[in-house]
Amino acid sequence: MAALFGARVRRLRVAAGLTQAELGALTHVVGTRITQIERASGAKPTLALARALDVALGADELLVELWPYVYREAFPDWSRKFMEYSERAVAVRQYAAHVVPGLLQTEGYARAVLSVGRTLRGKEQLEERVSLRMGRQERLRSPDRPELWVVLDEAVLRRPVGGQVVMREQLARLLATATARHITVQVLPFDQGEHEVMGGSLTVLTMPDGLEIAYTEGAHYGQLVENTDEVRRFTLSYDRLRAAALPPIMSLDLIRSVMEDNHRGAKVPSRSERRRLAQEQLQQSGRGRLRGGGRRVPGRRPGA
Repeated sequence: MAALFGARVRRLRVAAGLTQAELGALTHVVGTRITQIERASGAKPTLALARALDVALGADELLVELWPYVYREAFPDWSRKFMEYSERAVAVRQYAAHVVPGLLQTEGYARAVLSVGRTLRGKEQLEERVSLRMGRQERLRSPDRPELWVVLDEAVLRRPVGGQVVMREQLARLLATATARHITVQVLPFDQGEHEVMGGSLTVLTMPDGLEIAYTEGAHYGQLVENTDEVRRFTLSYDRLRAAALPPIMSLDLIRSVMEDNHRGAKVPSRSERRRLAQEQLQQSGRGRLRGGGRRVPGRRPGA
């Protein structure tokens, strides 16, 4: 992708009748930097430089649209492949043990999370990563948006990432997004104790053809799982977490309680109470399912 990007820059530069030095002057870099980009050598172009090149060469957003693919080449193969699958998935099921999943993060929360990465090389790269993460959320507002089901460990709510103000905004975002028809948020309370996905996150993607893919991730590693039998085991693990978590309405109540800073006095219902309340909700909703704000959603999308 870096070679393709460089080839496009060279073609546009030649068509514009510019030398490498002249294009460098227009984009506020030295001519040798343009040489590196065209030859796909040296450091990859930043998003800011891609935008500057796009404007200088009249590329009509072509270079900006190519840039994320160039940027991804810095990630391991499995990580790039997971990103590609995620963009096409019709259903995304996630368990998060430590932080809010990227698709639901506010900009402030994302900046706080990304600022502690081991591979971060400076402020400019941080802003690029934040911009990319926010950009990926656009799919949740698109016509082909996926069904998103998120199970958050209670620790995700309790850890004040970015400080109290940022965390409050993040919790408010969870409450707002969880009312959307295609988004379900549940909380796995502390009292559930140990489970088989402790220590990391789990994502199960359902592709348009029905194929399912699993992805597990820790602080400094990730694993893409495509073997059918292994994926089935991860899917079962996710379903167990989903069953053990608080029902959606009760989950939103707990999120609201934490956001209002009264969680010390909040009482998480016992397992028997949760069972009873879930049964009552089921009876009230007939054969439908209560989600988010409590409205009925007929049926369940396969793989969601």
